[in-house]
Amino acid sequence: METAIQTLPITGKRLWAGHIITGLPILFLLVDGIMKLFKPAIVVNSTVELGYGEQVIVPLGIVLLASTILYVVPRTAVIGAILLTGYLGGAVATHVRVGSGSFPVLFPVIVGILVWGGLYLRDARIAELIPLRNPLSSE
Repeated sequence: METAIQTLPITGKRLWAGHIITGLPILFLLVDGIMKLFKPAIVVNSTVELGYGEQVIVPLGIVLLASTILYVVPRTAVIGAILLTGYLGGAVATHVRVGSGSFPVLFPVIVGILVWGGLYLRDARIAELIPLRNPLSSE
């Protein structure tokens, strides 16, 4: 038995806002992933300071780039967002473990909020799944 899911169309302003909000984390994550592939000294030093060996940098970069590319493609954006959430959760856990301070812990959380916020604005399926409503509205 097939279930028909009706979704309301996303308006132009909302779609544009979604693309803009989506662009911010994409830019950051692509730069971060590419830097992990080229392994400049700052990336190697930062990774080692966080308690990881140098040998994990390139695989982390590949995972990050693959997840980000999945997020960029509209058809696979949801799976990309899920994978990025896991990746960013690992970043939060790492910074909490080493006692990095507030900003390094909160930055991946902010990126994750932007990932899902952008997807929420540009994908009606996510908006239906997470129905944020104005508590003062009559709905």
